[in-house]
This record gives sequence, C-alpha cells and structure tokens, in this order.
Amino acid sequence: MITFFLSLVILVAGYVFYGKFVEGVLGVDPSAQTPAVASADGIDYVPMSWPRIFLIQFLNIAGLGPIYGAIAGALWGPAAFLWIVFGSIFAGAVHDYFSGMLSIKHNGASIPELVGIYLGGTAKQIMRVFTVVLLILVGTVFMVGPAELLAALTPNSLTVTWWLAAIILYYFLATILPVDKIIGRFYPLFGAALLIMAVGITGGLVFGGYQIPELALTNLHPKGLPLWPLLFITISCGAISGFHATQSPLMARCVQNETQGRKIFYGSMIAEGMIALIWAAAAMTFFNGTEGLQTALANGGPGAVVHIISTTLLGKVGGLLAVLGVIACPITSGDTAFRSARLAIADAFKFEQKPIIKRLALALPLIAVGFLISQVDFSIIWRYFAWSNQTLAMMMLWTASAYLAQEGKLHWITTIPATFMSAVTVTYILQAPEGFHLATSISYPLGFGVAAAALGIFLVKFSKKSNTHSKKTIAK
Repeated sequence: MITFFLSLVILVAGYVFYGKFVEGVLGVDPSAQTPAVASADGIDYVPMSWPRIFLIQFLNIAGLGPIYGAIAGALWGPAAFLWIVFGSIFAGAVHDYFSGMLSIKHNGASIPELVGIYLGGTAKQIMRVFTVVLLILVGTVFMVGPAELLAALTPNSLTVTWWLAAIILYYFLATILPVDKIIGRFYPLFGAALLIMAVGITGGLVFGGYQIPELALTNLHPKGLPLWPLLFITISCGAISGFHATQSPLMARCVQNETQGRKIFYGSMIAEGMIALIWAAAAMTFFNGTEGLQTALANGGPGAVVHIISTTLLGKVGGLLAVLGVIACPITSGDTAFRSARLAIADAFKFEQKPIIKRLALALPLIAVGFLISQVDFSIIWRYFAWSNQTLAMMMLWTASAYLAQEGKLHWITTIPATFMSAVTVTYILQAPEGFHLATSISYPLGFGVAAAALGIFLVKFSKKSNTHSKKTIAK
C-alpha cells in the first residue's frame, strides 16, 4: 500500500513543482486579453470562473479512459502505477497545458490549426482529418459504454438500444447549445461527484482490509503480455491522451486570465491521474492479483469489474452512486467530443457558428456517423481509438516543441515525451493485430528508429529557427 500512497503524493508534488516549472518555461501574461473576452459570442466564447472551468475540463477529459483503461492496464500490476504517475506529470499534464495555453494565445484555435501554425500546412490538413475521425470514435465509444452500464442497472424493457437513443439525443443538444447552458451548468456538479466517488473507492480499499500490491520486479506484469508498448497504449487518459488536446480549446475559449491555465489544464490532468491510480489499485487488489482480474475481465469486461468493485466496497446505495458517476463520466466526454468535432470543422472552413442553423448543419451529420459506427463491435472501435488517441498526443507534443524552439525556450520538456510517444505509437501499430502484425524483432527496432529519426529531424530543422530567433532578439 506504500507504493499506492507514495504515488498519490508524487502526483501532487508534480503539480506543485514541475507544473510551476513548466508554466515558467512557457511564460504567462496576466494582462493579456484572453479569447473569452476578446471574442465573446455567447455560444463558444463564454467567460467563466477558473474553478468552474477546472471541473468542466476535468469531466471533459475523464471519460472511460482513466477507469476502463486503468482497469485493463492493472493487468501489468504495480508497473501501471509508474506509468500513471510519471506519464501524468511529465507527459500528460504538459501536453494538456500546452494544448490549452497555445489555444489561448491563438484566439481559441483548435488543435489542427495549432499544428498548421507550427508544423506546416500539410500537417494541418492531415490533423484536420485525423482529429475529426478521432473525435467521432471517442463520441461513439462513449455512447456504447454508458448505454451498456445503464441497461444493466435498469429494467429489461430499457435495452442498450433504448439508452443509446437517449444518449444520442443528449449529445445532439449538448453539441449545438451554448457552452454555458448544459456543459457549464451541470458539469461542475458531475466533476465533484466523480472526485467524491474516487475518495469512496479509496476508503473502501484502505478500511476494508485490502492489501494493494507493492512495486517489485516479480510482479511487473503477467506472463505472455509484453509491457512495451501495450501498457502505454492501454492506459492513455490516465497518463497522456491526445483526446485531451481536442478538449482544451473548448475551455481555452472560456478562461479569463492566462495565469489560470496551470490550475485548469495541468491540474485537471493530475486529478485524472489520481482517478486512474485509484481504479488501477482497486482492480489489481480486489480480485487477488492480476490473474483474478484477467478472469473477471474475460467474464464481463471492465463494466462488470466497475459494478462489482463499487457495490462491494460501497454497498448497494454507494455502489449505485459510484456506477452512476462512472456512467456520467464518459457521457460528459462524448458530448464534448462531438462539440469539438463541430468546432474543428468550423475552424477549417471558416464556418461561423453563432447562427443555430449553421451549428445544425455540422452537428446532424456528425451524430449520424457516430450512430452508424456504434453498431460496430465495441472492442474493435476501442483498439483503433487507443492508437489514434496516442498518435494525436504525440503530434501535439511535437507542435508544442516547435513553438518552444521557435521562441528560444526550453523545448526538451515537450521534445522528450514527444520522442517517447513516437516510439510507443509506431511500435504499436507495427505489431498490433489491427496494424501490420509484425514480429517484435522487427517492430521494436523500427519503432525506436523512427522516433530517433523524428528527434533528429526536429533538432536539425528547429535549431536553425531557434538560432534565427535568438539573433533577432539580440539585434533588438
């Protein structure tokens, strides 16, 4: 249990010290006019208080990933703690912070537009397509998961299909209505409930006499399940997730002062890391180790694991509330996924979104496509979502690195995690069943080779720009 609590302490320390350091590297201007003020439109650009935005951002990014992903990642035992903690501090929170702050500095621009500014027009076009596809996949994944959980809790007449239709209707409304009407009003309450639920699960483990396993070389992962790169793809939203980069611009359009960015963007990722840590600990502990967890997952999937753990640790009422919190979590990420897709398309085509008819023109086809994809096997959708999610995170980190290099700032805080995630994503797609299915003897050296090449190209290209910027600064 020492490993678990030490992990929580390190996450908090990471926010306090490394988060402050990252903020200093970027540099914030308390007097700068933010997009929420400069471009206020009452629809997407709406000023809000930072605590309110924090809870909305936290709920936006904390979908099924830090719960389902952490449960699946717990199959590797306490090694999952290391990835959650250090991934959150040095990769995920940095990624979220820069995606939010660069959006603020560019009038609330979406991720494809930021990529275009710093990595070029070709990268922007690729990212436009990639981002919209990912967001539709996210919205679809977060339709099916909660629909299945709700169907398990309600009478048989309320089937998965019935709940799916209800969720789709809600998604449609949340996609087109002003951000402060549904998202801004109810998300802070849901976000607080999710944090309370996590505290309840932790209390159940501690006071229930459970022994959370400690980190040791003998219990890093089950036999036959390679840690590299599977762990780093399986646990995404609890460590680093490209989906977050699509959500940060939503809140970047509501932030009133640049100094609030660390609390909102860096802080919400650290909070999500805590959620992932708690569910990973619960999953690997409750079923008496990874073998028991593997059996539980085979017999009902992560949804069943959540239900069993919640009702056992918190009782029927507390368990029901916990499960409802888990259900609200993905729903409140799915709706903002479709909203983000609408805004990304609108940004790409300079399509004004204040008139509701123009919002409808984008929202209707997006929701329709999401519904069609929801009919595909959930596990297939999740696998493609997992890889594309981490690939987007890698691209966002390279974008932040390009910005820092051009500004003559310490780019290594994003370049190192960008290189790492390049190795993860390339290795995975080369060896995954849904990818090229190559042997590890081929995928490993190729994955590391591509990552090293990407780093080399970056250093050559942007070191010249950094030197040019420095000379101009000296000349002034």
